[in-house]
Amino acid sequence: MAIQGVKRGLIQRLESLYAAGVRDWPRPTVVESLPFPENDGPNALREEPTATETLAVPSDLPADQPAVNRTGRPAERDVPSPAEMPKITADQEVSQMPRTREDLLKELAEQVAACRKCPVLVNYRTQTVFGAGNPYAELVFIGEAPGADEDRQGEPFVGRAGQLLTDMITRGMGMQRKDVYICNILRCRPPDNRTPTAEEASNCRPWLDATLSVIQPRYICCLGATAAKYLLQTEQPIGRLRGKVWEYGSAKVLCTYHPAYLLRSPNMKKEAWEDIKLLLRIMGRPIPGRSS
Repeated sequence: MAIQGVKRGLIQRLESLYAAGVRDWPRPTVVESLPFPENDGPNALREEPTATETLAVPSDLPADQPAVNRTGRPAERDVPSPAEMPKITADQEVSQMPRTREDLLKELAEQVAACRKCPVLVNYRTQTVFGAGNPYAELVFIGEAPGADEDRQGEPFVGRAGQLLTDMITRGMGMQRKDVYICNILRCRPPDNRTPTAEEASNCRPWLDATLSVIQPRYICCLGATAAKYLLQTEQPIGRLRGKVWEYGSAKVLCTYHPAYLLRSPNMKKEAWEDIKLLLRIMGRPIPGRSS
């Protein structure tokens, strides 16, 4: 009876995790952090996924996976008796639980804060600006780099351009800023808000890819030519990238003008609104204020 009780407890635990969306079962003592390239050389990023490759977190089962019978439950001979089972403390039980996306993004943010690959940016920045929003968002906005306000507050798009982006999300899309995730190509502010160099974007690319791998968005909106250039790895101007659906892994990508550009050129807001409407159609969402 004791063994049957243990089996029921294990099965109930597995079923509850499955209902919560847990599908992969990594071995916690081995999978401690996401792998990131440590080589600072020019070839460090050659094996990073491109815009046409699908990002996927390995989900191999442990080699010592228990035998399973036709019912999908562990075979009787593989279930140890209560006397044989090791005692697990509360701390150990918590440490062996699958990590959430919040945990993974927090770990990435800590690694970004310790990054020293771009000496000029390291010496100029006040702090790194990782990203903000919903870790489970189906839509991610990607900008160029932090500005003065972002560098001071540690959050992307908080200045005037950020307010315009918020208006695009709330008034233009009928969503809330907390519903999406927002980040930049760079995690550090460039001197005088200059355009990121190719080397800087390349150094920061692993953090971008890792962030998107954790969030697994269905849709991505590139804000401006720089974001589109380095995410999609293209030299096409933003005018030719707009109005089309691109791909990054399994995500659909659309491109529009950067909010800062729209502040300087308000006459282009009409074109940006067309981009937002296309994004809404791709997402299967209604256009706010219009009956279906």
